[in-house]
This record gives sequence, C-alpha cells and structure tokens, in this order.
Amino acid sequence: MEEKINFFYLLYWCKLDVKHCIDVLHVEKKVSDSLIGKLLNIKEKTKDGVNTRMDLIDMNIREELAPREVGKRTYLLTVCYTLSKKEKTSFCECLKGVKVPQGYFSNVKSLVSMNDLNLIGLKSHDCHVLIQQLLPVAIRGILPKNVRHTITRLCSFLNSICSKEIDSQKLDELEEEIIVILCQLEMFFPPSFFYIMVHLVVHLVREIKLCGPIYMRWIYPVERYMKILKGYVKNQCRPEASIIERYISEESIEFCFEYLSKAKSIGVLEKCWHSHRLISKSSKGVHVISKSREEVLQAHLYILNNTNEVYHTYIHTKSLSNTKIQDNQKNGC
Repeated sequence: MEEKINFFYLLYWCKLDVKHCIDVLHVEKKVSDSLIGKLLNIKEKTKDGVNTRMDLIDMNIREELAPREVGKRTYLLTVCYTLSKKEKTSFCECLKGVKVPQGYFSNVKSLVSMNDLNLIGLKSHDCHVLIQQLLPVAIRGILPKNVRHTITRLCSFLNSICSKEIDSQKLDELEEEIIVILCQLEMFFPPSFFYIMVHLVVHLVREIKLCGPIYMRWIYPVERYMKILKGYVKNQCRPEASIIERYISEESIEFCFEYLSKAKSIGVLEKCWHSHRLISKSSKGVHVISKSREEVLQAHLYILNNTNEVYHTYIHTKSLSNTKIQDNQKNGC
C-alpha cells in the first residue's frame, strides 16, 4: 500500500493549487553543481562511474558506452560532454579572468583551483550567477555544438524566469522550451544526472503563473538576514539569547537616534569610500552634494520667480483680473 505524507490527510490540501513551493535557490545550486561536476569530472559530483555505465546496459540503452576491461583495469569511454585537460584549463582560466562589480559575485580567483582544475567553495548565490551569466561564456568553444547550445538554452531559461519583469504571454513558450531542453539533455547525459532537483525545473513556470514572479518568493533575502542574525551570536552556548539581546539593543539604539540630529544609523551600512565619485574619468574628484528639503524648495521657488514664462503668465493673469474687476464696477456689482 502506498504511503502518503501527513499533509495529504488535511481537508484543505486537495484544494491547494500549489502544494509545494519550489525553492529556486536550491534548484539552481543543485543543477549548477551537477553540470560543473559532469564537465570537470569532479569525483564527488560527477555521478558518472562504472556503476552508472553498467546501469545503461541493464536499461538496454547506449550499449556503446559500456565499460571495457583490459587486463585488470576497467576503462570508461569518453562521451560528448567529456573535457580534455586542455579544455578544462581553458574553462577554469576563463572563469578566473572574469571581473565583476563589487558585491555581484564572490572573489572568483579564490573559487577556481588551477592545480586540480576544479571549482571549490561555491555558495548559493555564486551558483546563481554562474549558471545564468558566466557558464555560457566559459563553455564557448570547448564543447560540441549541440551540447553547448543545449546548456546555453538551459542557462537562458533560468535567467528569463528569474527576471523582475516577465511577459505573461511568453510563459507558455517557456514551459514548452524547458521540456524540449530536458529531452535534449537526456540525449547527452546519463540517467544518473536527472535526479529530482533537475526535474523540478519543469514546474517553475507553472508556479510563476499561479504565484507571480520568482524574485518575490525565493529564499535569498532570508539567507542574507540569517547571516546578520548569525553575526549577533557571541555566546555559542546560548545562541538564541544572544540574538534576542543584540536585536533588542539595536532596536533601542535606532529608536533613540530618531530623536537626535546628525546621528549615524547603526543598522544601515555605510557607503564605500569611492561611491561618491562619478563614473566618468573627466570628473575625477567631483563630489555629489545632497541638499535638504527646505533648500530644494527655496531653489525651486527662486527659479520659478525668475523664469520669463512664469512672469508673463503672472502679468497676463493680473491683467485679466483687473479687467474683470472694472467690468463688475461698470455693471454695479
């Protein structure tokens, strides 16, 4: 007898349109790790070994990829996504040479290991940027055309559904596209690549139709705030008490600062030292000065009082009012 999760015994559970909200953060993380593990042949993440090849024989598919025994050694034939050492070096050098704005991505040089030709220490947001922006650039020219285009289409799909503005008329096209992409991936990658997290990509478009854009529901803001709360912990034996104490102290200080003029807020991060400079090289050393609300209103009033259009409009309105007063006097009003 098939067992059901306890949620299915709830009376309202069958009426829910979205019974499980898929977290895009973990989906992108797992898909990115699987792709990188396959391409770079990372032992912990590749899932392409002797047992996987033997499963192909049991399933009666791709018998040409069966492992071959030569003496006491077992050899695995290369496949379309297998990268040579030269191609792996090109892939890692491409990622290591990427330059991105501050805060957009982690320090790429610390993530790429040229000795092992591997990527280490990838966080969730790093995988988010990698699979949507950097991976299509890194694999350009090092994979067969059909495999490269399929991976690029997958990256483009994830980039499209995570955008802040989504055309509702294109959702049906995206839903059909991801089905075609997964079918094409099945032609290149072994069945071990398609575990549950990869299949969840199919349901993302349906959740967008029912729940709205993904950026309003994903877990990135929660993860960032959890990092702030972890910074409050000073006593490892009592982490909850440390968080509560620091949070109450910060709220109290913020409340007091609202009644003090020219006080810096402790809850708001200060800008970088170079943030006040303009981007243009010709304006080096120029500082942006912000004015108060009263000074802006005074400048606005001064400009209006010294504008020819406003002056002529005022004279015309005044002449019309004087004419109306004279007409009323003549009529005895």
